[in-house]
Amino acid sequence: MSRIVYVNGEYLPEEEAKISVFDRGFIFADGIYEVSAVLGGKLVDCEAHLARLERSCGEINLPLPWSRAELVAIHEEMIKRNALDEGGVYLQVTRGAADRDFPFPKDIKPTLVLFTQARNYVNAPTVKTGIKVVTFPDLRWERRDIKSVGLLGQVLAKQFAAEQGANDAWLVEDGVVTEGASATAWIVKGKTLISRPLSNKVLPGITRKAVLAFLAETDFTFEERTFTLEEALDAEEAFITSATAFVMPVTSLDGHTIHNGAPGPTTLRLREIYVDFARKGGVLG
Repeated sequence: MSRIVYVNGEYLPEEEAKISVFDRGFIFADGIYEVSAVLGGKLVDCEAHLARLERSCGEINLPLPWSRAELVAIHEEMIKRNALDEGGVYLQVTRGAADRDFPFPKDIKPTLVLFTQARNYVNAPTVKTGIKVVTFPDLRWERRDIKSVGLLGQVLAKQFAAEQGANDAWLVEDGVVTEGASATAWIVKGKTLISRPLSNKVLPGITRKAVLAFLAETDFTFEERTFTLEEALDAEEAFITSATAFVMPVTSLDGHTIHNGAPGPTTLRLREIYVDFARKGGVLG
């Protein structure tokens, strides 16, 4: 059975799902995307992802003519039509199709595409082993807080990681870790979690927000600041958070072993709390 894809109001078999070659997302990367996890057939923290979608679209003056309720309904229909139990729903909205010209065209209709991907999040093999991470220069533009479809910098970083036999990359700028290629980067010292402040330098992570909300359930504290690569190499634990990785331990950084090469107790505890949260639908109070 063919996977069903949503394109501009239609639910289509993936081989029939097409957009114009003049779509500005294709020509200029003039678009925004989000990925919401699905666990047990339920969306995880989708409202927060859609709120970030609205913010990103607002930052580039991209009209979003669908209400949040309408977008949730489309997500749920995609889950149903694809019988998705565990995985993700990818949403992309672009400014639309028009003859190639840099300024925004007038009276253009946005393009909306959604598709699903079945994946094993909860019992991914890397949960037991942790992931290997290598560093890569941060080559991206200055508005990293906007979840743009322009991901060439991240593509190059992840390709470099793959060529090094690693699972992912951490981006570094002026000796400071910015974030993961598609995740928030964290280190742990004692009972303190450390991750950099939100700004135009990093994407405001939805899973990051959820983890911080859980700290009241633990004896961990949070220190919001930048950290250097040298500090990360000396950390007791390291991990990443994202909609698709949840809370994932990092056990190797540039070939240097973190926490004796095994997932640490702080990371595993945070992951346990997050998975429980996700199974309940992932909605923060």
